[in-house]
Amino acid sequence: MELNKLKGIGPSRLAVLHKAGIDTIYDLLMVLPAGYRDTTVVTPISQIEPGVFCCLKGRIRSQPKSSFFHSISRVTASLEDETGVLPLIWYNQSWVAKQLSEGEEVLLSGVPEPDKRGKLKLSNPRRESEQKLIPQYRLPAGISASVFQKLIQQSLSELDACCPETLPAALRMRYGLCERNFALRQVHAPESREALLIAQRRMAFEQLLLYQAALTVLRGTPGRAQPVAISRECVDAFWASLPFPATQAQKRVLDEICADMGRSVAMRRIVQGDVGCGKTAIAFAAMYCCAKAGLQCALMAPTEILARQHLESAGKMLEPLGIRCGLLLGGMKARERRAALEAIGTGEWQAVIGTHALLSEGVVYRNLSLVITDEQHRFGVHQRQKLSQKAAEGSDPHVLVMSATPIPRSLSLILYGDLDISVVDELPPGRTPVKTHIVPESKRNGLYDFIKKQAAEGFQTYIVCPLVEESEAIEAKSAQDVYAELCEGPLSALRLGLTYGSQPAEEKESTLNAFSEGKLDVLVATTVIEVGVNVPRATVMVIENADRFGLSQLHQLRGRVGRGARESWCFLMAEPNERLKTLCATNDGFVIAQKDLQLRGPGEILGTAQHGKGAFALLSADGRMLSDSQQCLKWLREDPSMAEDWEQVRRSTKQLFRDQLEKTALN
Repeated sequence: MELNKLKGIGPSRLAVLHKAGIDTIYDLLMVLPAGYRDTTVVTPISQIEPGVFCCLKGRIRSQPKSSFFHSISRVTASLEDETGVLPLIWYNQSWVAKQLSEGEEVLLSGVPEPDKRGKLKLSNPRRESEQKLIPQYRLPAGISASVFQKLIQQSLSELDACCPETLPAALRMRYGLCERNFALRQVHAPESREALLIAQRRMAFEQLLLYQAALTVLRGTPGRAQPVAISRECVDAFWASLPFPATQAQKRVLDEICADMGRSVAMRRIVQGDVGCGKTAIAFAAMYCCAKAGLQCALMAPTEILARQHLESAGKMLEPLGIRCGLLLGGMKARERRAALEAIGTGEWQAVIGTHALLSEGVVYRNLSLVITDEQHRFGVHQRQKLSQKAAEGSDPHVLVMSATPIPRSLSLILYGDLDISVVDELPPGRTPVKTHIVPESKRNGLYDFIKKQAAEGFQTYIVCPLVEESEAIEAKSAQDVYAELCEGPLSALRLGLTYGSQPAEEKESTLNAFSEGKLDVLVATTVIEVGVNVPRATVMVIENADRFGLSQLHQLRGRVGRGARESWCFLMAEPNERLKTLCATNDGFVIAQKDLQLRGPGEILGTAQHGKGAFALLSADGRMLSDSQQCLKWLREDPSMAEDWEQVRRSTKQLFRDQLEKTALN
């Protein structure tokens, strides 16, 4: 059903929704909440904790007062209940002073934080109208939370007409799942916590099952490939050429790759490993073996800066062994591009390194046999297939994917359902672990002094924020605000840069290059720096609002430092909790990923899409659900009596994942 049937949607709002991929009422209803604001439980003022969301009920102790501080308006008041008094402060919300009065009973929510003296206060508290579970959505840019909530509520009246059941009745009975429309109604407007849990379980199971079904169909029958003859002498020669000994895990994984490449069936393998485990050496080893067999290979990186770093590494590892390497980037000048295309086409370059430019029209390889993509989550199935089409006619290239995101094996089987999995579960000896500490707000100034000392010694710092800009919906620091504050305040004497995902590409590349070349002391960023920046002189990682990140993502960010010989630190700006203490206790990414799975479920670990068309948008699954969904898929595919139900699941899969599988046909 069309969106313009809803009240409050004019041409401009419709354009915003379309841009976010929300084209129908069905799409809107599949924008599942990212979380919930729980105002059902009231916390006494005496029991509130710093950094922990709470809902408070009490009376305004005195008439709110308005004032100005450095051109910022402030409204101050205090809330009183039977257990204590809490200072309240609103910034740039002068209208609050007129809406509250002395003695008035109110329901407020927010996150208490200590002031400069260490006493708790509540900044910018939200006034609640009732006690309930309130859905929180990742909003399309340009639409407020209140408007979006009203659109969802209107859409719920059309639920039965536009959201058919996706799972067969026999399947729902076997696994104790509620009907889909009950689940969607409770997810968007929970009647109780119990009903919400039942609904979340249904939606999680559905998304796990359909995602696996999509990958199963997509995987299809492996294509035929030209076998690559690789001798033991060739493998041993590469390892012997390195200035450091290979680990047993590196040797085992390369042997698995060589065995795959020696077959006439195209390899499709992912190599998973923690930061610093030596995946790059494995990739270059595979390229060396391919080139020595007289064939061509290509390595595709997600950014130009990372592609250049790979070429630099290839110059040290491959060229001394007689392998000719070259670089192809989208931003090349016409003359450079022509020369590169000729070197690729004639086979002069045995190893080609680049970005998405490797996929572009006009790039013709002489005898491409091996394709390596760096960082799986930056490249989809469709992009891998597009690069595969560059191989010689009548054969597919062998495909190898490298990922530095440690994920428990049970999750890997689902996320990478179209790939075989190799795990590098051993780190080279001698790496200095990054020291990780939780830093409360009261010690922020001491942290800035430490950053200045590091800069004076020629070392660099990352400061990562969860948001690009200030948000009404989320209480967290934004990169733009932090950058502005630091430029004018405690780090004004240092050279600072700012980068984020939606920044213009040239500006982002320029900033990252400046930091990489040591022209900046501090880089303020969002998680755009999680992948693809190797700066050996970066020794400090500061993560603002660390409690808003998953453990695995925090571990990835921590991996940006500790890449040189210098001792390095990661500082988590947050109040201590179980999750963050886990990160401080270990540098083992797989241990951390397993803990993350236990604490949060796989949905957030794998990354959620911004609306419900993506997999795992509301996943609250546990290990049992993962195995149940795998077992269910096997039952549907292999039991002849379930043939009709399997067809229903396939149809549901096509509808839910037609965009997410990047327009690859699911037949």
